Amino acid sequence: MTNNKIINVKFRIWFFAGEEKLLGIGRVELLERINTTGSIAKAAKEMKMSYRQAWQMVNEMNQRSAFPFVVKHLGGKSGGGAIVTEAGLKTIKAFNELQEKIEFYIKQEASKIKL
Repeated sequence: MTNNKIINVKFRIWFFAGEEKLLGIGRVELLERINTTGSIAKAAKEMKMSYRQAWQMVNEMNQRSAFPFVVKHLGGKSGGGAIVTEAGLKTIKAFNELQEKIEFYIKQEASKIKL
């Protein structure tokens, strides 16, 4: 009797700057939400995290990368905001493309595993 189970392989990608974690899927999501909302505070709220935690993550990414990923700007009547830089957008794109390629490869290989 054959009772093969489908095997799922899970993985997590992290980009490092030297030995320090630069970003993973959570930080990519934060950058994407900052890009959409134009605000660290709004992005943090959408992700159900404190502004302080979001700002700390942004600050760490900015300090660890060669170029800042997010810049804050002070505003007048409408208040300030934040912009994801070209370096940040390129990093998001690179991360997402790599993740897609790895997911595709893993699905192909996992389908060959029969337990």
